[in-house]
Amino acid sequence: MDLPTLPTQPDMDNTAVTLDNQEEYSDIERESGTQTIDPNAIILAEALTDKAISWQIHNCKIIKKTVTQDLPLPFLYHYDSLDDAIKQTHPLTPELLLQFNTPMSAHEAAKLIGIDEELLTSPWHVKIIGSLVVFSEALQLAVRLHWTNTGKETQQVYTKDAADAIIAAFKDWQFFGRVDVLYKNNKQILISIDELNPNTQALPAESLLTIEASGDYQQLLATHALAAIVKLEADKADLPWFDKAILERIE
Repeated sequence: MDLPTLPTQPDMDNTAVTLDNQEEYSDIERESGTQTIDPNAIILAEALTDKAISWQIHNCKIIKKTVTQDLPLPFLYHYDSLDDAIKQTHPLTPELLLQFNTPMSAHEAAKLIGIDEELLTSPWHVKIIGSLVVFSEALQLAVRLHWTNTGKETQQVYTKDAADAIIAAFKDWQFFGRVDVLYKNNKQILISIDELNPNTQALPAESLLTIEASGDYQQLLATHALAAIVKLEADKADLPWFDKAILERIE
C-alpha cells in the first residue's frame, strides 16, 4: 500500500540564509548611508521634463527689466565697434591701450579716440528676470521657476532698437535661482534627487529629499534646485511651453 505523500517541510536553513541576507543588505545600506528609491514615487526633475504629463504655465511675469544704451562699457568694446576704415585712421596708441578695460560711456570713448560719437555703435544692455509657475492638475503639483536672458550683470546686444535687442537676447534664455514647490497630493510620495548612481539606483541618503504634501510653497534646497534646473536646461528644447510663455511675456 502506498503511503500518503507528506507535506513538504520548508527548508529552514535556506529561509534563515535568505533572512540573514536581507538583514545583512539592510545593515550594509544603513552603514553606507545609501537609500533606494520607492518605485512608485514621483521624481521631481523627471516629472518636470516628462512630455506625457499635461503641464500648464501660469503667472509668467517679469520681476526686473533693464534695457538701455546708457550703461558704461570697457573701452575695448567701444573701439571694437568701429569700422575698420576708422580704426586705420585712428590706430591704437599706448595711451589708448592703457584704457582697454576702463569702463566708460560712448561719449567718453569717442572723445578719447578723437572721433565723433555717432561713429561708435552703442549696444543695448539687456537684463530681464522673471518667474513662472508650471503645474499639473493630475499630479496636484506646481513648481515656481525663475528665468533670465543672462547670468551676467547685463547682456550687450547690437541691434537698431530695443525690441529687437530683447528678442535677440532671449534666443538663449535660461532657468536659474530658487525653485519653489507646491504639492497637495498626499497619496503619492514626491521626491527630489541631486545625486544618483545610474548603475545601482542607490544614492547617498543626503541626496534624497522627500517633499511633503502641503498647502504652501516649499523652497527647495540649493542643491536640489540646481538638479531640477540642470535637467530642465538639458531637455528645454523638447518642452516648448516654457519658451512660448516667456517669449509672449517679453514682447
